[in-house]
Amino acid sequence: MTYELKEEYIELYKLIKILDLVDSGGQAKLIISEGNVIRNGEVETRKRAKIESGDTLQIADVIIEVI
Repeated sequence: MTYELKEEYIELYKLIKILDLVDSGGQAKLIISEGNVIRNGEVETRKRAKIESGDTLQIADVIIEVI
């Protein structure tokens, strides 16, 4: 799956919510805080991490390429 940025960056929890991987922002924050998000090969636990073009995220078996 790919996501095209419309601005300079998007906060991680907002991206997860926009892609409909969860039902709410609260669920997105929980997934992140539990260490279930891999960003560029490393666990990302910052809910408001700035996701930029070129980042690759993995949540369970879903891989997201940010362009």
